[in-house]
Amino acid sequence: MERICEPELMDDAAQAQAYAEADFAAADAAMVERMIEHFDDGSDTCGLGPRIVDLGCGPGNITFRLADRCRGSLVLGIDGSEPMLAIAEARRRMGAGWRHSVRLLQVLLPAIDQARTALPAGDWLGEGFSAVVSNSLLHHLHDPAVLWDAVRRLAAPGAAVYLQDLRRPPTPEAADAFTAAEMASAPEVLRRDYRHSLQAAFTKAEVAEQLERADLEGLQVQEVGPKYLEVWGRLA
Repeated sequence: MERICEPELMDDAAQAQAYAEADFAAADAAMVERMIEHFDDGSDTCGLGPRIVDLGCGPGNITFRLADRCRGSLVLGIDGSEPMLAIAEARRRMGAGWRHSVRLLQVLLPAIDQARTALPAGDWLGEGFSAVVSNSLLHHLHDPAVLWDAVRRLAAPGAAVYLQDLRRPPTPEAADAFTAAEMASAPEVLRRDYRHSLQAAFTKAEVAEQLERADLEGLQVQEVGPKYLEVWGRLA
């Protein structure tokens, strides 16, 4: 199936609210646990270190789970969508523990160096982030190299990297079947976006080529279940 790009940002407030209200708890929890399995060293940072950045954090689903799970880590959530971050900020203020362990920043990936200047020095910055993570951002990008460049610019030496995303089905019929199975009871906006996301996603071979071009040594890509890809490892 040919890749067709979708909009890079979710700037519609109603669309953002639909995502925030959707129940992705099981999938989000599974992703965080799988991430931790790769890196866990028994410490209160889960092996992800003291400074974690979550790229494309949306309403904060993964950001807040990481803050809860890795109590010794500070987590910065970054997204380009103002409506998404407004929801994330409201959630942050509601959680007493999150007020100190989570920060949020609106910035586009090409300007990602703002993450190094928009936050206080010290623990929040150091010499880079000890872990760079992302969930379902890659397929939104028209140029995937922008994401891998952001990983390189934000990561400290030896940083843990974990990204999960959809992978593109082989045929439109397969994409339709996945949409019907996964989103049968979801609102129309989520069904529509999910189908578009499947067609905008990359294959394992395409992501492997992206990593080779980006010269990000230490990372590997593998298929997870019938629908996902994960990229993980520690940067050289």
